[in-house]
Amino acid sequence: MLGDGRGNLGSGEEWARVRGRLRAEVGDAAFRSWLKPLTMVGAKDGVARMSVPTRFMRDWVVSHYAERIQSLWQDEDVGIERVEIVVQPPPRPEPKPECAPKVAAGPARPQHTGPGHAGQPAAAPVVARSEPEGSYRDLSAPLDTRFTFENFVVGKPNELAYAAARRVAEARSVPFNPLFLYGPVGLGKTHLMHAIAWEIGARYPTRRIIYLSAEKFMYQFVRALRTKDTMAFKDQFRSVDVLMIDDVQFIGGREATQEEFFHTFNALVDQNRQVVISADKSPSDLEGVEERMRSRLGWGLVADIHPTTYELRLGILQTKAERTEPDIPAKVLEFLAHKITSNVRELEGALNRIVAHATLIGHPITLESTQELLHDLLRANDRRVTIEEIQKRVSEHFNVRVTDMHSARRARAVARPRQVAMYLSKQLTARSLPEIGRRFGGRDHTTVMHAVRKIEELKATDPGFAEDVELLRRMLEA
Repeated sequence: MLGDGRGNLGSGEEWARVRGRLRAEVGDAAFRSWLKPLTMVGAKDGVARMSVPTRFMRDWVVSHYAERIQSLWQDEDVGIERVEIVVQPPPRPEPKPECAPKVAAGPARPQHTGPGHAGQPAAAPVVARSEPEGSYRDLSAPLDTRFTFENFVVGKPNELAYAAARRVAEARSVPFNPLFLYGPVGLGKTHLMHAIAWEIGARYPTRRIIYLSAEKFMYQFVRALRTKDTMAFKDQFRSVDVLMIDDVQFIGGREATQEEFFHTFNALVDQNRQVVISADKSPSDLEGVEERMRSRLGWGLVADIHPTTYELRLGILQTKAERTEPDIPAKVLEFLAHKITSNVRELEGALNRIVAHATLIGHPITLESTQELLHDLLRANDRRVTIEEIQKRVSEHFNVRVTDMHSARRARAVARPRQVAMYLSKQLTARSLPEIGRRFGGRDHTTVMHAVRKIEELKATDPGFAEDVELLRRMLEA
């Protein structure tokens, strides 16, 4: 039985039903990131063959979804015995001649998937419809053509923020106001802000968009005060369709700027215009910001971006490595994902340094050359976690005393946190099992082994407990 090459078997109804059930099971965010790009190639001799655009996506889908896809296919067609997922990159668009952006339209979606594509400027300003030359362009910051939804790697730490950003960008009406994205530096907030602007500009080119930092908003307001032209300032900011303010924490302590921002925010929300804001803290934790402003910022959807996991860091590196020359060995990518945990910017900077060195000097990329080249960056990220620190953090988390880590008490309220601390000591330190046992009241190494096995079993069967342990691990590694 052969498919017709258009993503179906026969009439295509089977594949449509499989996709629908997958979407319902995994949710919109995961579906868009990993399963929506699946294309049906055809079926023959009991094998359904599908394609994805990258190797990393294939590996992820095979690892996380292949069994379920096969099961759903067999529900639709008992003749399907297995599913194959192959890599079939999309055709690269022809380079276009560089040209100035049009003032009368919103931002056009970038046509390439990475930096340095021929014929494309590094960034293009966000501009407005039917406005005099320079009106909105002067207010808006440039958008980076690399920062699109297609280039954003989704994982558990950022899936809510990604899904919310997608919803805002694709919706015909305002889904929630404001969208407030927050998280530590270098985890993707600005990437998502740019992606929203690109997507809205592509879908709704007549919408007027302003994207800028809180610092530039403050600068524009102060300039308007000095030139006694505040009415023009108010008109410009309060007549847009989408206002996007990055790093809003910088207006903390600036009373006059906060006052103007508060009234601008209220005016836009009252007119049902979209507001998107990012910060390094949640609205309730912003310092130097008035209570009424903090309350307003938390009205809509507040989505946080957690520190990256190893899997997400590796996914980001693999995605970027697929677009670079020369090839980077998998061991090098795994090494970087393990060692550089601070933020994504440092991770990308390390990858760029490796590629530049190999390209300019001509030396092959190896694990040894990577360690030598990045010695300063690796030293800064090579934070040693101690058993004592693990015991202290776990005790605080489970509300037990640190002395209970060394005691002979066997009550479950004490024994379980102690096992968690032993498990994390095994995962995060280079100490041997006997040494870990000695640090927990002179226990035998077999006790540590039992604790590790027990925690692994509980993580596999109890998602809430697994999330607790993962949170502790992230805090200790941060």
